[in-house]
Amino acid sequence: MRKSRISKYNESKNRKTTILSIIGIIIVLFLVLKFGLGILVNFSLFLSGGGNQNNISQSSNQINFIAPPLLNPIITATNSANIIISGESDKNNTVYLYINGTIVDQTQVQDNGTFNFTETLDKGNNQIYAVAEYKGKRSDSSDSFTVYFSNSQPTLDVNTPTDGQSFSKDQNSVSITGKTDPGVKVTVNGFWAVIDDNNNFSYTLPLQNGDNQIKILATDQAGNQTEKDLKVTYSQ
Repeated sequence: MRKSRISKYNESKNRKTTILSIIGIIIVLFLVLKFGLGILVNFSLFLSGGGNQNNISQSSNQINFIAPPLLNPIITATNSANIIISGESDKNNTVYLYINGTIVDQTQVQDNGTFNFTETLDKGNNQIYAVAEYKGKRSDSSDSFTVYFSNSQPTLDVNTPTDGQSFSKDQNSVSITGKTDPGVKVTVNGFWAVIDDNNNFSYTLPLQNGDNQIKILATDQAGNQTEKDLKVTYSQ
């Protein structure tokens, strides 16, 4: 009989322990969902001793990560040497601007989190990116942009026809041919000419009776243009 009472007591005690454990787990899960894991960690450190709290405060003041600045999209080619480069970063940061791997300027981020630079480009390709700095710690590089700068007019050599050339009634079209620079587009009276791998262009233009004005325009990727105007005559 005594053994049966001990067994019942132990069973009752085990049940209470199990119930209390379940209640404890539910309370912990509730606190984590409501306040987050951090408050539980700090609370446990507080219970274990106040000396560790100073270490937590010091650790929170350390800078572990500086986010790279975000540059706004930049045009890919231009015929102007001056360019405005803008972006966003934390208002406490200093932003360093790099062009072709060299620091060319720096500025303090404004209170609204924006910054901008006005720079002069070198001829050719200019690789542009930025780095943020705060309290001596620097971020990774931002996304880079490549801007091509040129203010030189493209080459436009016209082989056929010659200015003032005349055509008879069995020649009711003329082949416009010539050569230009790589990456240049050519139009004839507003229509795209065909350009081969050697930068030779061609376009077949139907002729109207009388004088025919021909406008040939070469445009490079930076927006520089070269124009040639011809006039040919067609007699039916």
